[in-house]
Amino acid sequence: MKLENAIRALAGTMILTSLTLAHYLSPHWLWLTAFVGVNLLQSAFTGFCPAENILRKFGAGGSCCPKT
Repeated sequence: MKLENAIRALAGTMILTSLTLAHYLSPHWLWLTAFVGVNLLQSAFTGFCPAENILRKFGAGGSCCPKT
């Protein structure tokens, strides 16, 4: 899986998980959704994405997907 796709999958999973937890447990879980959204927005402007560093350590993006 390409690193960009892995980041999108992670962000989507975090958002859906947060919405589910907010629905069933507490609306405070919506802060996680807000955090993910803000992080996606800032990474679009700065190019810095903490999720990218974490996913690289887990092997996402391998040698077939060089960073550009």
